[in-house]
Amino acid sequence: MHYKLLIENRRSAREFTQQHICPCALTKIKDYYNNSCRRLEASLKTALLIFGADVKEKLEGTAGYERFLIGAPNYLVLLTEKHPLAGLNAGYMMQDLSLKLQEMELGSCWITFTSSEDVKKALSIDSRMDVAAILAFGHSKPARRRPRINIFSMSHVDVLAKRHYMDPKRSLGDLVFLEQWGNTHKVNDYMGFFDDMLWEAFHAVSLSPSYLNRQAYGFLIKDNKLFFVERPDSYNTRLDADLSLGVALLHFDAVAEQWAGKVSWNFRPEQVKLPEGYRAVAVCSL
Repeated sequence: MHYKLLIENRRSAREFTQQHICPCALTKIKDYYNNSCRRLEASLKTALLIFGADVKEKLEGTAGYERFLIGAPNYLVLLTEKHPLAGLNAGYMMQDLSLKLQEMELGSCWITFTSSEDVKKALSIDSRMDVAAILAFGHSKPARRRPRINIFSMSHVDVLAKRHYMDPKRSLGDLVFLEQWGNTHKVNDYMGFFDDMLWEAFHAVSLSPSYLNRQAYGFLIKDNKLFFVERPDSYNTRLDADLSLGVALLHFDAVAEQWAGKVSWNFRPEQVKLPEGYRAVAVCSL
């Protein structure tokens, strides 16, 4: 897959047509999951289930943002065994599947939920594994022009009419810091040493979907190491936060590895000075 182009062109679908997805496409998705889907932790046991349109009725009140569940021809449900990295790995895998769907010219949308057990009960899933992620997918309808209000502060309100669903994302100046958190001086010079690789990878992260598009993370470059940092965010549950972190890492890795080979993250990073409430999730060498 050409990850850079897929990431730059991906838009979350909010409406789907009733067009049937052929069995061969569903088989292709399953084969991709089994043989090619990227995994953050290869040893983790997971399972992918594919459901039809009747899932919407079954999940009403159990899944969806503020209980609003988007109807779609099909849904992917990712199960995972319990593990400290289960959420990150699920976000990493499901976003890779989302980009594969895009390559197949299918739209997709992440579905939020709060209880794995409630989802398993609603869908009659008999498994000891947890529900880790849900993705609605199908042939998306063209986005209609509709007003969007971006409230940055009480004195800065922006009203635009857009034809797609694209929220403000963090700029690189609010995403990447050098030597100490908050310092952007000479960040561009440092990235320039790596030609375009680092810039492209960070740009891919800036386009990552996340819960409420909060993007509660960033990077600290220190001593020729790259620390992936989680920002505190009261809007995120632990599940939503972990999925968002996994999505961001998938975007970084998928683009960086097209330039520099496999990225090896250490998820037990050494201590690094950060603002209160922030934590280093992982570190890799540059």
